[in-house]
Amino acid sequence: GSCGSTYLDSGQSMSEEKKKTWINHMALVTVILAVCATLSTFKGGSYSTQSVISQALASDQWAFFQAKSTKQHLYELQVESLRLQALALPADSPAAAAYDRKIADDAQKVARYEHEKKDIEAKARQLEEQRDLAKQHGKPFGMAVMFLQVAILLNSIAGLMKAQKIWWAALPVGATGLVFFLNGFFAFF
Repeated sequence: GSCGSTYLDSGQSMSEEKKKTWINHMALVTVILAVCATLSTFKGGSYSTQSVISQALASDQWAFFQAKSTKQHLYELQVESLRLQALALPADSPAAAAYDRKIADDAQKVARYEHEKKDIEAKARQLEEQRDLAKQHGKPFGMAVMFLQVAILLNSIAGLMKAQKIWWAALPVGATGLVFFLNGFFAFF
């Protein structure tokens, strides 16, 4: 009699111990997923902000580029107009030298604007690259948050219902979230 009851008690104890073990593992996995989801939220937000700022700065550079192009074009028109006016001058006109100086001065401005535009264009393209890189890193963090939150939800349901099968279903969802989380840092796909 007493031997059978000890066996029964140890059987219940093993079952409870097994249940406690998977619940402890589920709790630990949930904490890990929650930490990764929180980091994903912050990193994704940071990259999103960086993307928006880079786009705004690039747009500013392109507007500056356009302003320089407009000024350059105005000086090009002025140079052309002055050349035509200079052609109409008599050969011995004292104004010819003044026209030549003004044409040379405006032609220098055209060349300066052309050089400045190249610098501005390079800055704008660099900012666009930063924007694209931020988007490339930010998108996976957004996907990570989604998968990690679903996995956390499934883990919570599994814990409340004491249903290990739900936890097993949550694991691949959480793993997918972790892959996106890592991809946010390393951009391997």
